[in-house]
Amino acid sequence: MKHQQTIGYVLKGYPRISETFIINEIYLLEQMGLKLHIFSVKRPNEKKSHAVVDKIKAPVTYLPETDSITESRFGLWLAKHLSRFAGSHLRLMRRRPRAWLHTLLYTIFGLGFQFSLAQGGRFKYSFIKEFLQAGVIAEQVLAAQISEPIEHLHGHFSHGATTITMLASYLCGVPFSFTAHAKDIYLPKLNPNGLLQTKIANARFVATCTDANRQYLEQLYPDGAPIHTIYHGLDTSLFAPDRTRAARDVPVILSVGRFVEKKGFPYLVEACRILKDRGHSFRCRIVGQADEQSPLVARLVQEGGLSDIIALEGGVTQEALRTIYAQADIFTLPCLVVDSGDRDGIPNVLAEGMAMELPVVSTSISGIPEIVEHDVNGLLIEQKDALALANALEQLLLDAELRHRLGQAARATILDVFDSWQTTVALRDLFTSELEKRAQSLRPQPSRPDNIHTSPMESITITLPIERR
Repeated sequence: MKHQQTIGYVLKGYPRISETFIINEIYLLEQMGLKLHIFSVKRPNEKKSHAVVDKIKAPVTYLPETDSITESRFGLWLAKHLSRFAGSHLRLMRRRPRAWLHTLLYTIFGLGFQFSLAQGGRFKYSFIKEFLQAGVIAEQVLAAQISEPIEHLHGHFSHGATTITMLASYLCGVPFSFTAHAKDIYLPKLNPNGLLQTKIANARFVATCTDANRQYLEQLYPDGAPIHTIYHGLDTSLFAPDRTRAARDVPVILSVGRFVEKKGFPYLVEACRILKDRGHSFRCRIVGQADEQSPLVARLVQEGGLSDIIALEGGVTQEALRTIYAQADIFTLPCLVVDSGDRDGIPNVLAEGMAMELPVVSTSISGIPEIVEHDVNGLLIEQKDALALANALEQLLLDAELRHRLGQAARATILDVFDSWQTTVALRDLFTSELEKRAQSLRPQPSRPDNIHTSPMESITITLPIERR
């Protein structure tokens, strides 16, 4: 019996409430006929999950749980955890001894020692951990050849999960690709010593969520795998405006995102203080998972005497968030580029607000101008400018006609470019093309009938990037 080819999806954690775009992507790929198997490095400890998770059919393999390798001595860490990975690696050593040895040597010398040379003698032991984790995936890929032939691996975020994906690809001989997003592209410490270039060089293709990202990656390594812009997209039937809602006496300004520096929430708090001082009547809701900047934002709200105006709320599911959008009049997200280089691409919540026909205010950084055109379907300001943000919000508070015009144009943009079914079709086509190439490469050659008796996995030769290209 011939089984359908499967794509192995390698994720840092599954399911994560902050990574709605990945969950929706998996669900839609299944709806389009692809078969997936999810490999999750961690098991998230989150009490809430999106409803779409229950609709996903893909089996999930959680890699063995480990402690942080950066917070303990390597020898002690290895003694505690090696037994959890030993079985997979022993089977790999018997099955593909050359690939296993080459990948181990590459991990030690091509990754670990090269990092230590660049960093003044400090070996990066997390590469060893990722090699061990990759072995679990690779061994399962080989073991499932007959029952569930996993013929392609795909990592999300171009640092840890994709490092594991790449090493698993070397170990089992199955090609890989990855999706690059935001800080994983722009923070060198996440891919030290040209590791991101190595991944681009060895992947079958790279996907990323903005043209700005694609152009940066192409300049970073022009001769690597083809790089495709594939917007995250969203469910435009879920995020649809309620045009029967009554006008509110007190308008609501909404912002959504994790409480991290790149979201720019302190500038929104300051903009609200300016608007209050100008005598405007409004409310502001900031909704998102608590994170590093939660204490700072809470303190700014309290010190500014804004507790009666600004409500700080926790993370919610997609379904609850849709209701919150429907209760808002204006959406804003004053994104910024952090000193480390971290930044958003196109924030998904910005697209969601636009789909809900809300007028939006954001900043002209990264990929945001790809979705927001100033004074056409939203307003753009410079980053880190609370006064400019206050002025733009004031313009919307005072002009109902402007709010209506920008909101309608915003939804039209999302329907035209960011509908999740349309964006996922592009990714499906890339996977389908790779699976077809894989099937072709594994077909026995007519001139070599003895190949019929050779295991396809055993016949694959992989080239390891021992030297950085």
